Amino acid sequence: MTDRRPAWAARLEAERLQRHWGKHEMARRLLTHIGITSTPDKVKNLANQIRGYENGDHYPRNWDYVYSEVLDLPQDELFPAPPPEHDTSPLGTVDQSHTPGQEDDDMKRRAALHLFAALGAGAAVPPGVLEELLSGIEDVLRFRTDVEEWERVVDDYGHQLYRRQFDVLVPALAADIVAVGQLLKASRPPHEQAGLLRVSAGLSGILADTLGNVGDDRAARRAWSTARRAADASGDRTLRVWTRGRAAQHASWVGTSHNAVMSMVDDAVEIADGVPSSGIARAYAAGAWTAASRGDHTTASDNLTKLKRTFDQLPHRSSEPTILGFQEGQLRWNEAYVRTAGNSKRATTAIDEAEALYPPTATAPIVNLHLMRAINQVGRGEVRDGLDLAVTSLAERPRPVMATRQLVDQLLDTVPPTAHALPAAQDLRALTAT
Repeated sequence: MTDRRPAWAARLEAERLQRHWGKHEMARRLLTHIGITSTPDKVKNLANQIRGYENGDHYPRNWDYVYSEVLDLPQDELFPAPPPEHDTSPLGTVDQSHTPGQEDDDMKRRAALHLFAALGAGAAVPPGVLEELLSGIEDVLRFRTDVEEWERVVDDYGHQLYRRQFDVLVPALAADIVAVGQLLKASRPPHEQAGLLRVSAGLSGILADTLGNVGDDRAARRAWSTARRAADASGDRTLRVWTRGRAAQHASWVGTSHNAVMSMVDDAVEIADGVPSSGIARAYAAGAWTAASRGDHTTASDNLTKLKRTFDQLPHRSSEPTILGFQEGQLRWNEAYVRTAGNSKRATTAIDEAEALYPPTATAPIVNLHLMRAINQVGRGEVRDGLDLAVTSLAERPRPVMATRQLVDQLLDTVPPTAHALPAAQDLRALTAT
């Protein structure tokens, strides 16, 4: 019977069998080679992928160079160019024709593959990988570019972050960061260089947001640092404020000290110099959140008032959530949190108003609003109802984002000690254990 598999698929199986390795052993060697601890779950997941590779179901796009190094075979020999049906372009990527010197970017390509291979396996990003990935932005671009097209890509990512899986976004972001890093290496007119720096700041900030949401705080901090410096180099005040305001929100959600968060808020306010923007709105939101979470309701209310005043001065073109803007739903979301943290009678109304403004596709904000509702229920003595609502909501969001983890911690702190043994309380801990 004719073997209809691609040549590379049959070759992968043949090379593995020749070495007397099972699929699980192959998985362990691949994971170990890129510095990922090979736990049973990770080995099992990758072994299932290996089965698909050897069947020819999927080209091992994230693992081809790792296979080459583990098997000690040239990559172009092991993987002749895959047919078009296996060659899918990353989400959002601007089309780049082949340009001389791209072979020198192998290190950055490998860093990108390390990044989403690690995240796909549920591991932290190994030290040095993110630095290599971002270094092109900080070097300085020699290929053709279309700044306006790149800015549309950044804008698209801002929306996609609320709708797409993180493991889909990270490879695309990584590929685009490498491409923009190459563009930044060549000398070009100042206005074009500034535009590319704006793009790099936006992409790095969205990557930082994604890394923070998958729980890699170290990598997120590193990416935010690059985003801030790129924004500063671009001279774009709005973007400089945004990279600080959004980073302050992240810092407040991961439990950074109150003083550190407020220092970031003050930095954003100073740079904004009274000019309203989505970034300064996010800075005030971070100030309100961190103050409310530590019981400083006066400061929280003051920041919420400033947030509302800023929001009233912003242009409101669309209600569709985007990390780069600040919509009414996000305003009401923050108000709902401050009311919930302050145990206000208006909390339920604020939650209802916020939830009505989000589209059904905005899963993360809606789940977080359900958790706020659960906190209110537990505070009113409806412990079982609150816990059941939280568990049901989180089951729809298997990978909780930063704000979700913070809200779950607050909910569990609200639960009376006598209720900690309830099955729903234990389920809640298990759902956020990662």
